[in-house]
Amino acid sequence: MWARYQRVGTLHPMRALLVVNPAATTTSARTRDVLIHALASEMKLEAVTTEYRGHARDLGRQAAESEDIDLVVALGGDGTVNEVVNGILRGNTSPGPRTEQPALAVVPGGSTNVFSRAMGIPRDPVEATGSLLDALREDRSRWIGLGRASSPGPGETNTEERWFTFTAGIGLDADAVRMVELARAKGKPATPSRYTRATLGRFFFGTDRRHGALTLERPGEDTVDRIHFALVTNTAPWSYLGERAVQPSPEASFDTGLDIFAPRSLGVLLTLRYVRRALLGPSPLRSRRLLRLHDVAEFTLRASRPMALQLDGDWLGEREAVRFRSVPDVLPVIV
Repeated sequence: MWARYQRVGTLHPMRALLVVNPAATTTSARTRDVLIHALASEMKLEAVTTEYRGHARDLGRQAAESEDIDLVVALGGDGTVNEVVNGILRGNTSPGPRTEQPALAVVPGGSTNVFSRAMGIPRDPVEATGSLLDALREDRSRWIGLGRASSPGPGETNTEERWFTFTAGIGLDADAVRMVELARAKGKPATPSRYTRATLGRFFFGTDRRHGALTLERPGEDTVDRIHFALVTNTAPWSYLGERAVQPSPEASFDTGLDIFAPRSLGVLLTLRYVRRALLGPSPLRSRRLLRLHDVAEFTLRASRPMALQLDGDWLGEREAVRFRSVPDVLPVIV
C-alpha cells in the first residue's frame, strides 16, 4: 500500500477524512449518517460537509499538507471527486507516484458517477462503503494515471492548471454542460435526458456546423485543423446515458495516455453515426472526417475564437488554447 499507511496491528489505525457533499443526489441525510458510522467503526474518521463550490478541493489540499491523514474519502458525484483530487494533487508537478500523499476512496452519491463506475466501485452507496472497508482490510489499492489541463484563464496572465479523472471537452459537450449547470442553478435536476436535450439544442442552434474552429498540435506531428469539438478521455466509458455506456473512445484507460475524439465534420447523418457507434461500442468508428487518437502523452488544442471548456463535467468558462498532458501513476485509489 502507499507509504502513508502501513497496517501495524491496532497501534496505527487508519486516519481518514470524509468529504461529504450534502447535495449528493442519490443519498439522504440518514444514509450518509449510516455510512459515516460504518466508516468510523473501522478507522479514525473526521467527516466534513462541503459548504461552497471549491470546498472539497480546499479540504483535499489540507489533507495532503497534513501528516495526520492517510485517506480522503469523497462522498458525492464526479464534481466532488474532481475537487478532492485537485486538492490532493495541488502542487504536484512531477510525474509518477508521490507516496507521501493520502490515497483516494469514493462512495458514489451523484447522478452519473462516471469515475467510480469506471473504477468498478459499486453504485449503491452502502455497498460501496462495504467494498471500501473490505479493500482496506485486504490492502487493495491501485495507482492510476490522470489528465492535466493548463490554459490562461479569462483575463489572466498566469496559467491555470487543473487535473481531470475521466474526461475533458472543448466545444459542443462543454456547451451542453454549461446549459445543464444553468438549469441546476434554477433547482432542476441534472438528468440524462436534460444532458441529451442540451446537447441537441447546442448542436442545432448553438454550433457552427460548417467551420471547425479548433486546431490540434502535437510535438513532432503535423497539425490538424478544422476540428469542430474535441472529447479528451482518460478512461472508458466517456459517460453514461442512463444504464448505457457512451464510449466514443472505447480503448481509453487509466493505464495509458489520453484518447482524443475530434470530428472534422458535423453533418447530421455523420453525427448520427458517431452517436450510434458510441452507444453500441466497443468497436470504434472509423472515418476520414473524424480524428481519433489513442494513448497520447501531450497535445494542445487552439481555437480561433473562445470555446467552452469542461473537465469531469464541470464547466470552466471559455478558452482559446488548452494544453493537455497525461500523467501516469499519479494517484492511489482504494478499490
